Amino acid sequence: MIQISLPDGQKKSFDHPVSVQDVAASIGAGLARATLAGKVDTRLVDASFVVDHDARVEIITEKSPEALDILRHSTAHLMGQAVQRLFPGAQVTIGPVIDSGFYYDFAYDRPFTLEDLPKIEVEMHNIVDERLKVTRRMASRTEAMAFFMQLGETYKVEIIQAMSANEALSLYSQGEFTDLCRGPHVPHTGKLHSFKLMKVAGAYWRGDVNNAMLSRIYGTAWLSDQDLKAYLLQLAEAEKRDHRKIGKALNLFHQQEASPGMVFWHPKGWAIWQQVERYMRTVYRKGGYHEVRCPQLLDVSLWKKSGHWDHYQENMFFTESEKLNFALKPMNCPGHVQIFNTRLHSYRDLPVRYGEFGSCHRNEPSGALHGIMRVRAFTQDDGHIFCTPAQIQAEVTAFHTQAMAVYADFGFEQVDVVLALRPDKRIGSDDAWDKAETALRNALIQAGVQWTELQGEGAFYGPKIEYHMCDSIGRSWQMGTMQVDFMMPERLGAEYIDEHSQKKCPVMLHRAIVGSMERFIAVLIEHYAGALPTWLAPVRAVVLSITDAQTDYAAEVSAILTNKGFRVESDLRNEKIGYKIREHTLQKVPYQLVVGDREKAERAVSVRIRSGGRPDGIMPLAEFIRHLEAEVCH
Repeated sequence: MIQISLPDGQKKSFDHPVSVQDVAASIGAGLARATLAGKVDTRLVDASFVVDHDARVEIITEKSPEALDILRHSTAHLMGQAVQRLFPGAQVTIGPVIDSGFYYDFAYDRPFTLEDLPKIEVEMHNIVDERLKVTRRMASRTEAMAFFMQLGETYKVEIIQAMSANEALSLYSQGEFTDLCRGPHVPHTGKLHSFKLMKVAGAYWRGDVNNAMLSRIYGTAWLSDQDLKAYLLQLAEAEKRDHRKIGKALNLFHQQEASPGMVFWHPKGWAIWQQVERYMRTVYRKGGYHEVRCPQLLDVSLWKKSGHWDHYQENMFFTESEKLNFALKPMNCPGHVQIFNTRLHSYRDLPVRYGEFGSCHRNEPSGALHGIMRVRAFTQDDGHIFCTPAQIQAEVTAFHTQAMAVYADFGFEQVDVVLALRPDKRIGSDDAWDKAETALRNALIQAGVQWTELQGEGAFYGPKIEYHMCDSIGRSWQMGTMQVDFMMPERLGAEYIDEHSQKKCPVMLHRAIVGSMERFIAVLIEHYAGALPTWLAPVRAVVLSITDAQTDYAAEVSAILTNKGFRVESDLRNEKIGYKIREHTLQKVPYQLVVGDREKAERAVSVRIRSGGRPDGIMPLAEFIRHLEAEVCH
C-alpha cells in the first residue's frame, strides 16, 4: 500500500504505483484538468511521474509559484519544434528559462531575423492546437549520443560528451521533436497559449568568441493573455523611460567607446548625483558613521589575504609599477579594515561605523554593460560596521529602519526583502555561515519583516539581506544590501580587546542603501520618467521673460533664487513665450516662472508647474520662495 500525503494534511492510499496525474484525478476532475506538473517530496516532476513509495505529493497548477517557469521551459521547446518544422536542418542547442521568458540558441545556415519571428509564432500556435502529448524517457549517455547523431544534432552530442559517462539522461518528446532536458514539462502542448517572440541576437556557442556564432531567439510566456498584455505594456512604457534616451534628451550624461562601461557626467546629471550624495551624507551622520576615504590601488597581496584573489579576480583590473602588482579596488571593504587596524580597539569602542562614497572598478564583460545601470566604474554609498556578535542584531535592525526611510524619501513605496544564502564558491566554515545566516534571520524577525530566501546567492564571504525596490511601472530593482561577514576581518587581522582583556576578531557588517550611485540614478530616472521630484531635479525652476522689457527683472529673480541655494536658470531669449514654455516643459523642469509687465510691477511671478497648469497664477516672489523651500527641504 502506498500512502500519499497532500499539502492540506489529507492522506490517500493506493494499492499500486500511481502517477501525479492520477493523484490529481483522485482528488477531483477539475484539479486533474488543471494539473501542469507535480512535486514529490521536494522534487519537481512531470504529471506523468509515477510514485512507487510513501511520499508527500503536491499538484502544480497555474496557481503554484513554480508554474510560470515550467510553462516558459515548455514554451521554449514549443519554439524549438516550430523552428525545426519551418527551417529543416536547424539545430537546437541550449534553451533556458530567464527572467520574464526564455531563449533558444539555434545553429542554421543563415542568421534568423525579426522577419522570421511572426512565422515561427504562427507555427507555435499550430502546435498548441495539435495538443501534442509531452513524454519523457531515460537514455544512457551512449544511447543519447547515438540518437542525436542520427538526427544531425552535433551540438547536442557535444553537450552529452561533456557530461559524466555514467549519468542517466532524460529526453523529452512532443510529436516529431525531441530534446535533451531535465524537465519537468507540461503534459501536452495545449497547455501553452500566452506567449510572444521578442527579439533575435547573435550568441557564440558556449559564450566563447572562438566558437561558432549562433542565432538566439528570445521569447516571453505567461499564465494568461491578460498577463502577457500587461507585460508588453510594461515593456512599451519601459522603452519610453529608458534612462539612456532620457539622459541624452535632458543632457545628463553620455558614454563613449573611449571609456567603455564608464560615465561622462554633464552639469545637470552631476547636479542629480550631488543631491543624492548630499542626502546620503546626512544619512551617514544620523546613523553614527564616520566618513573615510581609501586608495583606489592596493597591492595584490592584500587581495589575496581578503579572499578576492581566489574568488573574484576575474572581475578585477590589475596594473604593475616598479615590479609590484596592484589591483583597482572592486570593493571598499579591505580598505576599511586597514583603517580599523591602525589602532587597538576596546569592546567599549564598538560598534565602529565607517562610510565611504567609494569608487570601485569591476571588469564586467562588454556584453553585460547597459547604460549606467551596469558599468565598470561606479561609486557606492558603502559602509562597514565592526561590532561584536552580540551587536549584530541591533545593528542590522537599525540599518533596516534607516534603509526603508531612505527608499520612502526617494519615492519607492514597495520594497521587498530577500535573504541571499551561502554560494557554492565561498570562504569560511559551515559553522560560521550558520551563525551569519541565523543572525540575519533573527534581525529580520526583530524588525517585523517578511522575507524570501535565495539559496546560493550570497557573497563569497557572507550571506546578505537584499532590498528590492518596485518602481512606478512594476519592475523590481535590487539596491541596498546588509551582509554579515565573520571571515574577512579575521583574514585581514582585525582585532579588539574584549571585556576579559582577550583579543577577539570583530564581526564585519557590509552595508549599502542605494548601492551603485550610477545604477540608483538610472533607476530614479526611469521611475520618474525623467520628471524628478523638485528636490532632486537638476534645474528646479526656470525664469522666462515675455519681452525684453522684463529682462532685468527676470535676471534679478533668477539671481535671488540662486542666492537662496536653488538650482535655477533664466531664459531671456527674444522668442515667443509659448515656444519657451514648450521647450522647458520637454526638459521636465518642475517650475516655470513667467514674468511680464504685471509681474515686474508687483514683484511677483506667474507660476507654471511641470504638468502645464498654473497652481496659483500670479504669486508674490517671497511667497514662491517659501513654497520652494518647503518642497526641497530634504
